[in-house]
Amino acid sequence: MASDLSEFEEIRPYNDEEAVAKLNKYAGHPLLAQVSHYYYPEKDSSYLGEKIKNIKNVDDFQSFIIIDILERIIRKSAGKFSYSGVEHIKDGGKFLAMSNHRDIVLDPAFIQLILFKNGIPFSEIAVGSNLLQNELIETLIRSNRMIKVLRGIPVREQYITSQLLSKYIRESITTGRSSVWIAQRQGRSKNGIDETEQGLIKMLDMSGQKGFVEDFEDLNIVPMSISYEYEPCDILKAREMLISKTQKYIKSAGEDTNSILMGIKNYKGNIHISIGTPISSSEISAAALCNVANDRYRWMRHLIDNRIILGYKLWKTNYIAYDMLQNSSRFSKFYSESDKANFEAYVEKQMALVEPELDRSDLREIFLGIYANPILSKEKLFG
Repeated sequence: MASDLSEFEEIRPYNDEEAVAKLNKYAGHPLLAQVSHYYYPEKDSSYLGEKIKNIKNVDDFQSFIIIDILERIIRKSAGKFSYSGVEHIKDGGKFLAMSNHRDIVLDPAFIQLILFKNGIPFSEIAVGSNLLQNELIETLIRSNRMIKVLRGIPVREQYITSQLLSKYIRESITTGRSSVWIAQRQGRSKNGIDETEQGLIKMLDMSGQKGFVEDFEDLNIVPMSISYEYEPCDILKAREMLISKTQKYIKSAGEDTNSILMGIKNYKGNIHISIGTPISSSEISAAALCNVANDRYRWMRHLIDNRIILGYKLWKTNYIAYDMLQNSSRFSKFYSESDKANFEAYVEKQMALVEPELDRSDLREIFLGIYANPILSKEKLFG
């Protein structure tokens, strides 16, 4: 018997019937024909639309269409795709996957790919409503088990919507309906530093009805680390950070959609996802010893941060960027002179993509920092 989700009507993913109806409505959309031509050049441009017309439920859509496209994305725009730690989620229990956030759609999508490859049910995915810029994108994302995280709402409504989201996530996990993926922070990490927002931990606790320890035990938080050799949208992130140093950064119309497309199409090099050990009862109990609620949340935040930083895989690009930034050869054993020359050329190529009037010295420093900061985060963790 299906769960009554009427309370969550505004934020829940599409059910099977809704997804099939919505997807069929857009099966002939020109953008889908473009996607079909790009990823299935050997087929007629109507191929993807015809496949969509044949799906019967959300599982069909994800298993037969999304997974195949993800594998083609990897073949077209990535090197080696690897992962570790899947044994931490193979016991059949539901969990809250909390990961760093580097790419708008690929972060949770690649985790779904890992679940699929290991016979683990797909999770639901918490995504900001600001990304739903048109009906087609909303249809595609909500048909992928998207939980809508309401953004841009009046402050007086934020508490109520946070309570609703917290309750939905908790019910999904504790009833066994679905695991859930959520990013450790609102919006992507722009500077390469992965930090959990303390407000997120507080939000998750809003729906707890037991004690602090049991409430967080019930969520079964599994930190995950996503590492891209070439950071998706690196130059766009550097540009935004540079402009933000002197003025309030205002996104242009369609900027998020452009970032989605850039993240998907641009070369990402090797990709690794590390699934960390779940936050344990003893760790939660240690946090509960703090007398002040915010101190407990801070403790939990540090636990998650440390797990994510520990699992983050460093690539040649990180080591080269660090040495370029510091004008050193400290990590030269991890790369060759040819590797360094190639990365330097890549940096110059990316910087040429933005307005020439932007200060090149500051832009370069910010850009290299995106790649170097994961090293600094690990050093801060390990001393």
